[in-house]
This record gives sequence, structure tokens and C-alpha cells, in this order.
Amino acid sequence: MPNIKSAIKRVKTSEKRRALNASQKSALRTAVKTADQAIAGTDVEVAKAALIEATKKLDKAVTKGLIHKNAASRKKSRLAKKLNALSAQA
Repeated sequence: MPNIKSAIKRVKTSEKRRALNASQKSALRTAVKTADQAIAGTDVEVAKAALIEATKKLDKAVTKGLIHKNAASRKKSRLAKKLNALSAQA
């Protein structure tokens, strides 16, 4: 445990940020998984809504520095590709 006041503060803020990042990343994963499951289903409208929600979360995560922009772009692209295949099938 640090003795210097600034180091103590740094530990506290780091812990707060770590907890916040973990919860936001978990919510992001949940949104992507929900979208993936909705696309695996048969209802196109539900899948579109889930894709929009996941896309918003991914974009927000990029602006917060939670994930890399290319990783978010790749996930959005893969989800959209699956949705397009579902739409063409229906």
C-alpha cells in the first residue's frame, strides 16, 4: 500500500475506473450476445432492434477507449452480415 498521498489517490481512482470499465465491458458483451441470439432467431424486426442497440454500445465503447475501433467495426460488420443473411432468407 502506498504511503504518498498522490499515490494513494491514484490507487483509489484506478480501482474506480477498473470497476466502471469492467461493468461497461460486461454490458457491451451482453448487448452483442443478445443481438447474436436475436439474429439466430427468426424475427427480423427484433434482430434489427438488437443490432441497433449493440451498435450503439460498441460505438460508445470506442469513444470511451474501452475497445479498439477496428474491433468494434469488425463486430458490427459480422452482426450486420448475419442480419442481412437472415433478411434475405425471410
